[in-house]
Amino acid sequence: MGILNVTPDSFSDGGKYSSVDKAVKAALRMVDQGADIIDIGGESTRPGALQISVDEEISRTLPVVEGLASSMAHRRTEPIVQISIDTRKPEVAKAAIDEGAHIWNDVSALTFDAHSVDVAAGLNCPVILMHMQGTPGDMQDAPTYDDVVAEIKLWLTTRITAAVAGGVRRENIIIDPGVGFGKTVEHNLALLKYLKDFTDIYCPILIGASRKSFIKGLDSGAVKNRLGGSVAIALWAADQGAAILRVHDVVETVQALKVWDSIQGG
Repeated sequence: MGILNVTPDSFSDGGKYSSVDKAVKAALRMVDQGADIIDIGGESTRPGALQISVDEEISRTLPVVEGLASSMAHRRTEPIVQISIDTRKPEVAKAAIDEGAHIWNDVSALTFDAHSVDVAAGLNCPVILMHMQGTPGDMQDAPTYDDVVAEIKLWLTTRITAAVAGGVRRENIIIDPGVGFGKTVEHNLALLKYLKDFTDIYCPILIGASRKSFIKGLDSGAVKNRLGGSVAIALWAADQGAAILRVHDVVETVQALKVWDSIQGG
């Protein structure tokens, strides 16, 4: 899953894709590099980020969804990419799915809005349920757990139950333990170390740790210098059962996975 943030304030690539044309071209580059999914986000959820309006988020994301869906429809060769909309807001998700997106990636696990579960059920598309302690505005103030793995596993299981009870098909659910969202360095390391524990929930697992600040906690460096740590996490996560890797650096991650997979098979 290649990350495409069409925001002015995301922690890694905020403001980089200031026009629809630039954003669509960046998405197509990631597809050519081996991305199977492009995750388009219009509201930053970095620590301390402020919420924006539904209208603003739709105005940022919908033209990019439309442009990418149109570009992919006119391609006569494989691969055909899946488009994911990264949003907490059901109105934004519905608008994007109606215009050609395929997946709803919700960092609030359908808790942000009272209508989220109903909308997800009606859309009948894959939905990613992610764990976050708190909100983007305060999640890193003082993250606290007694047993981070057990607590997040239970919380995700509870959210799956609520979603299914509300009409979401279980086979449409993907889970994300939320690396970096309301967690310390130690919490993130524990989640990754025991990632295989989440496989008995029997939903595909997504891991999104690309360029995140907890890498800086292990080896100091600017955002642009976190490629090595990001690829190391991707390989570990794949080995522990992750089905989807959400990354900024597609070509490097794909190459690493190809080599790793060849060693496994060779």
